[in-house]
Amino acid sequence: MIIAVDGPAASGKGTLAAGLARHYRLPHLDTGLLYRAVGRAVAALEGAPGFEAAAVAAARAVDTAHLDAVALAAADIGVLASKVAVIADVRAALYDFQRQFALRPGGAVLDGRDIGTKIAPDADVKLFIEADSKARMERRARQLEARGQVVDRYALYHQIEQRDARDLANPNGGFYPAPDAHLLDTTLLDIEAALRAAVAIVDGVMARKAQHN
Repeated sequence: MIIAVDGPAASGKGTLAAGLARHYRLPHLDTGLLYRAVGRAVAALEGAPGFEAAAVAAARAVDTAHLDAVALAAADIGVLASKVAVIADVRAALYDFQRQFALRPGGAVLDGRDIGTKIAPDADVKLFIEADSKARMERRARQLEARGQVVDRYALYHQIEQRDARDLANPNGGFYPAPDAHLLDTTLLDIEAALRAAVAIVDGVMARKAQHN
């Protein structure tokens, strides 16, 4: 079973995808970490003429065995990730790894921004996670504070708004659900309630598919 989980920044898609992977005992890939790793690798070149070429080279060389989720969680790295994610050759360089992960025997759970539309358009279940920008800011702030980071909520909200705007301008961005995706708004849900809702969607889809087979 392949489960694709998409949505904008800090919508809770990564946490939900990890929960679904545990529930169904499937491997999980947070594809956003790939773009964050590329963004961090070229941070010193931001705004320089060689930024795009360096990002493509970094994407081709990214080491998926050494992705530090904590180190890559910083808000400024998220902004860089959204900047490299609009580079077509960066997306192409990371496509094969994501696609192979999705097609591994037994299935997988992948979360990101173009999983249901580009990486796994044939996924058994597609979820698109939504939440308003203030709720997303607060969740990301609490996540960063739990890791010992000092958070400027005003700046973080601005960064999320910037990422939203960049996603809207990017056809592969986080505001474009697949036509057959199931929308789940988590604005008013805690993680336990959101996970229960996601599991109910997955179970319902798979049950309906079983009836038609």
